[in-house]
Amino acid sequence: MKQEFKRFDMTRPAIRTRWYLRPLTWILSLPDVLAHRVKITKHNMEGLRPPYVLLCNHNAFLDFKVATIATFPRRANYVVAIDGFIGREELLRQVGCICKRKFTTDLVLVRRLREVIKNGDIAMIYPEARYSLCGTTAVLPASLGKLCKLLNVPVVTLICHGHHINSPFWNLHSRNVRPTEAEMTQIFTAEELQQATVDEVNRKIVDMFQYDEFAWQKVRSIRTPYKKRAEGLHKVLYQCPHCRTEFRMDSSGDELFCTSCGKRWRMSELGELEAVTGETEFSHIPDWYEWERANVRAEVEAGTYSSGVLDVHVDTLPNAEKFIRLGNGTLVHDMNGFTVRGTDVDGDPFEMLKPVESLYSCHIEYEYLGKFGDCVDLNTLEDTWYIYPHGRDFAVTKMALATEELYFASRAAAGRPCPPGLA
Repeated sequence: MKQEFKRFDMTRPAIRTRWYLRPLTWILSLPDVLAHRVKITKHNMEGLRPPYVLLCNHNAFLDFKVATIATFPRRANYVVAIDGFIGREELLRQVGCICKRKFTTDLVLVRRLREVIKNGDIAMIYPEARYSLCGTTAVLPASLGKLCKLLNVPVVTLICHGHHINSPFWNLHSRNVRPTEAEMTQIFTAEELQQATVDEVNRKIVDMFQYDEFAWQKVRSIRTPYKKRAEGLHKVLYQCPHCRTEFRMDSSGDELFCTSCGKRWRMSELGELEAVTGETEFSHIPDWYEWERANVRAEVEAGTYSSGVLDVHVDTLPNAEKFIRLGNGTLVHDMNGFTVRGTDVDGDPFEMLKPVESLYSCHIEYEYLGKFGDCVDLNTLEDTWYIYPHGRDFAVTKMALATEELYFASRAAAGRPCPPGLA
């Protein structure tokens, strides 16, 4: 584009939460925590004071509020994606937020986190880097263990349960689920961290991050009588297990259905699926999702995976002011990774290439902001592109799964396979 835009300043030092804003963050968080009767259980936390690293799982915005209550009155700095800063950059900076562009190798962020620790505060990180698609653990970066060792302070995890059931990524309407739970656990003291290897640190983190929201719901018999509880689920479950057709799933009310073969499934108040007629292929939603992953993996192993050429429009986010329409073009996601090319509003060409080895996962959105449709979010250190495919012959969920499976296959082919749960 001929017009130059100011870029988000990642070099500004992390700000300790202003003293006058600390009570405000607590006041804004407490009502929802009380409304959902969140039970916060702490393990091995006796006598622990900041600084420490807090690693949190990520299923809904309620996660942030629970973390604020769990750590109050201590100061914390939160790592937040740049889209969270839109229209409120200075406020978020003043409450201690640190900006990050998703799935980029950002050495500046490491410096910011070291500043947090030097200040004697809590470095709060959401290492899954996006909301879970179906309430199960997302892949974690293998660099996490190195980061913890570098910061050289105690490591704590905060694993919340019930937030995906209350407000799933594919339909954010609150189901008023209560009670929900959170477990806050010190998994390494500073001394234990020094003695552990990076692999040992990573294994412990992966173990602590194992969760399944729908299994949690069933064990606790928590019902969600919300009548539209299945609406949006087809965004995650995009392939029909009956006829195996992709991209023709849909949903309405409490039902999920295939528009190709007509088969229908009803979602119960306990989050289970049951076929209206015939065999119930998958009653547990994460099992259906993992079946889709296995099918994508088979395409990758056969060397046939490709999204085809998709017409798209692209919005750019160079700073935290607003999205700017970059232009129209095409997206291809295949065995080589992501290729985005097009022409901007000034008639000049644009391009972003993300080879397989550069991206272990990617961020996607469903019906972004309720009006923009599904998209893939690709980043450089200086820019963020939200890429919106047109038509119906695609699923951004499949692109997200394929990004991970392509990366895993690439690492395995290079003789450096990813450990379980890590990339």
